[in-house]
Amino acid sequence: MTTYPVSPNTVLANVLMSAEDLLRPQIISTAPDRVVFVVGTQINGAPHVGTSLVQSLTFVIAARIRDRFGVPAEVRFSALDNAPYAIVTDKETGHRYQRAYAQALGAVGITEQVEKLYRPLFTALSDRLSLPFSVETYTQQQSNEHFRRTWLRVLPRMDAARWYLSPSSGVPHVRVPCPRPGCGWAEKHAERTRVRDDGFERATVSAVCLHHGEYEVAIEPTGGGYLDLATLYRNLVKELATGSGRGALHVMVKGSDWMPGCILVDGALQAVGLTRGQLPARLFCPQVVTDTGAKLSKSLIREGRAPLPDGAAPWMLDTREWPGSLPEYVDRLLGLADVLLADPRHFYRSYSAGELGRLMSTASPRSVPARCRKSPPRASTN
Repeated sequence: MTTYPVSPNTVLANVLMSAEDLLRPQIISTAPDRVVFVVGTQINGAPHVGTSLVQSLTFVIAARIRDRFGVPAEVRFSALDNAPYAIVTDKETGHRYQRAYAQALGAVGITEQVEKLYRPLFTALSDRLSLPFSVETYTQQQSNEHFRRTWLRVLPRMDAARWYLSPSSGVPHVRVPCPRPGCGWAEKHAERTRVRDDGFERATVSAVCLHHGEYEVAIEPTGGGYLDLATLYRNLVKELATGSGRGALHVMVKGSDWMPGCILVDGALQAVGLTRGQLPARLFCPQVVTDTGAKLSKSLIREGRAPLPDGAAPWMLDTREWPGSLPEYVDRLLGLADVLLADPRHFYRSYSAGELGRLMSTASPRSVPARCRKSPPRASTN
């Protein structure tokens, strides 16, 4: 039998019958023709257990929304290939520079990274739950005309939003990598990067390259330089762009460690003109933590700055080391999802790595409903 966790009550859990009820207000108010669950991660290495947890819960909740409300649902995986691949410090100036995965690996290398590390789990979850999914890299997103047009239209209002996006300095980071062939380096903290709003849906970004000195790049809706926005800034533009579409309700799915950051994003969204009722729908999944309560961090553990927590296994830092097959891993994830979604108290909380491992080992593998045994229609998988 499945051993359920002992979870305390919370204000949020006390007002919900199920975890997905949190999305009911937006579903009722917008009456969407479909619901798109957007889940993203930096593709800077093999996923750890927290990444798999959020991704699998995204699929399961999307399927529950589809079945409960009778509205088509799909999952969109946002592969953040603008994560730093290399970071160096210029000895002469002290400025730090980064080269992102997109510039270091190129389009072919990024595709291989996604295919190897992420698509197998998504495909397995899609097949099991009869739910379509699509993959969009940040490179593709920033080149999209609607995304770039949204950023250009936000520029005149940035004075109102900048302290939300960068509370310490008031300067939201915009990185436009050096466009010279084979380069792609950009100042990490954008200290000497300047953005000039030229009007008529055009902006000019001036910056300094590690190797080539000063340069300028134009940004237009259909062309120009690579537009790399810092995390909160990127979310502002992404959520403005997705929220302006008709018919679809976009739900941003994140780990609960994102909750404080979204307070700032919401402030920026309202600063540029959104009302409270126009803010995006979000769902925060359980966070995997260490014995100290800190988020489980594979980088800190690998750097020797934190130990592997008691009860945690090496595969939790690199899910490729799971001691079994992919179908067995999916069975365990789906069984775990059933446990966490059995009561809102179990969903809206954090779990130590050891407790999560215990739940995965004791959760009953999910049986596959008859309707889910056929292959689902697939959304675009770029």
